[in-house]
Amino acid sequence: MSKIIYKTEEEIDLIRQSSLLVGKTLAEVAKIIKPGVTTLDLDKVAEEFIRDNGAIPGFLGMYDFPNTLCTSANEAVVHGIPNNKPLKDGDIISVDCGVLMNEFYGDVAYTFEVGEVKPEIKKLLEVTKECLRRGIEQAVVGNRIGDIGYAVQNHAEENGYGVVRELVGHGLGKDLHEEPQVPNYGKRGNGLQLKEGMVIAIEPMINLGTKNVRTHEDQTTIVTIDGLASAHFEHDVAIRKGKAEVLSTHEFVEEVLRNKN
Repeated sequence: MSKIIYKTEEEIDLIRQSSLLVGKTLAEVAKIIKPGVTTLDLDKVAEEFIRDNGAIPGFLGMYDFPNTLCTSANEAVVHGIPNNKPLKDGDIISVDCGVLMNEFYGDVAYTFEVGEVKPEIKKLLEVTKECLRRGIEQAVVGNRIGDIGYAVQNHAEENGYGVVRELVGHGLGKDLHEEPQVPNYGKRGNGLQLKEGMVIAIEPMINLGTKNVRTHEDQTTIVTIDGLASAHFEHDVAIRKGKAEVLSTHEFVEEVLRNKN
């Protein structure tokens, strides 16, 4: 097992800059999401925006991934490959984006509504966002990895949802995926102790139905076994005393969405 790489304040600031650029990129995507748009359209906008801002798409070419964005619609949990299929009214789409800038990665995800979405799907998105918030609350010095997972799992399962086990959050820095792994389930007081200088990506993946997932025929996309919807939100977080510091933001996205409605 590789060791945890602790970050200096200067390095945390560089991760923050990368993370904020991802937030701004997702806002550019938010501007054009609507029925009839394809995920390849979203991908093109994201890649151009990232490069125009002096950064490199973080996912492109990693593990042979062919695009800038992971775009996962409806029952797709994560790792969806952008394609030419138009989005439909009532779809949801998780857009996960990474950038590499000044040698450090940012990695943020947001699940968007396309047109008019059913109330039970809206609730899934709200609960998943709240799971993320509760996970972040636990990301403080002295707590353990299990405290984060427990907070996410407890809120999701109280609402009757499935918590994906096979995919986890992760450490973040000069590599996109560093130690430690950050599961969305766990027991309070269990696992690695959190310390100042750790930076992690917390990313609840919450399913409307079963927690069980499988790999799609494309060998990349992860989908729910029962075909029901899945939601995914992600923030990059620096471990601090007393209160976690969220380095990324969904504010740019949500401002665009407010203005669209």
